[in-house]
Amino acid sequence: MVTECNKMNLKITVKKMVLEASSKIKVLSVLEAMRLLDNENYVFIDLRDAHELDQYGVIPKSVHAPRGMIEFWIDPESPYHKKIFSSGKAFVFYCKSGWRSALATKTVQDMGLDLVSHIDGGYTAWQEAGCPIKK
Repeated sequence: MVTECNKMNLKITVKKMVLEASSKIKVLSVLEAMRLLDNENYVFIDLRDAHELDQYGVIPKSVHAPRGMIEFWIDPESPYHKKIFSSGKAFVFYCKSGWRSALATKTVQDMGLDLVSHIDGGYTAWQEAGCPIKK
């Protein structure tokens, strides 16, 4: 039931933000991403919350970087910077369905991180395709 209290007139919806971001970033199919899994020049970045990793598992060899911290971890001037993001490697972001990773990919690309992409459909699509996971 919609009431006056919960009606909102948003200027842009999350769905539209994801669509706009996806039009400006490199989007990998699960098959394309799978081909990069063992390439030492690529690092898979799991943006999901810690409880999601525990509950559903992860893509093998992926690095956990919570979505709420990604900008801080990438910026070398931030006190939270993580060296992996200064490695010169390419990054493949993913989340559960690909929405958070699309937005994060666009954000870090805007920050200047050029070698970044995300998996279309996220971890759910990865699992459904029968790709390897680690519990």
